[in-house]
Amino acid sequence: MAECVRGDVVTELPEPVSTAANPPVVAGAGGRRPVSAGRGGSVPVVNAANVLTVLRLALVPVFVGLVVVSDLIRPGWRVAACLTFAFASATDLVDGWVARRYALVTSFGKVADPIADKALTGTALVLLSWYDRIPWWVTVLILTREFGVTLIRFWVIRYGVIAASRGGKVKTAVQILAIVWYLWPVSPSAAGVGPVILGVAVVVTVLTGLDYVVRALRLRRSVR
Repeated sequence: MAECVRGDVVTELPEPVSTAANPPVVAGAGGRRPVSAGRGGSVPVVNAANVLTVLRLALVPVFVGLVVVSDLIRPGWRVAACLTFAFASATDLVDGWVARRYALVTSFGKVADPIADKALTGTALVLLSWYDRIPWWVTVLILTREFGVTLIRFWVIRYGVIAASRGGKVKTAVQILAIVWYLWPVSPSAAGVGPVILGVAVVVTVLTGLDYVVRALRLRRSVR
């Protein structure tokens, strides 16, 4: 309290309220919440990067519908399914860049992004195996690797974060290329290219999975 002397009377004045310690709040449907203080404030969940991630998830059922309608024998619908998959896959590259470039990384994005990736790629692989375009063992192997890496990530998260390697990025690119190849109505003369791309995808998938296991074990040992 501050004191103000007026004649023989001493009057106590209230201390000024610091707006820094008590930020203004906005009342809304969710109650009263503090107003973000600009660049130093928290990152909003609804941002460009997360919107792209949610869009990728939303395109999964659209992609499924196009594949089912095409029965992977109708060229026009196959092209539509392939372009939908390619566009959805491209959002994975864009949302990550946007999140890092504009500091829009959120807890929601960290969880939703890998879920969207696996939902899209996993669905495509299952459909291609269902329609006898690729062997089931390939789909099982790739999905086992993907979900295994996710479990390992949660296993070591208390010790640190394993950064994405270049091999992981190559793995993702080759997997997408293989899926796009089998979705697109290629001419019979070029049919032999598909197994080659798929074989490379399988090899890179296995090698990067093993590399991830080794790095996870090293991380755990380093903090003991």
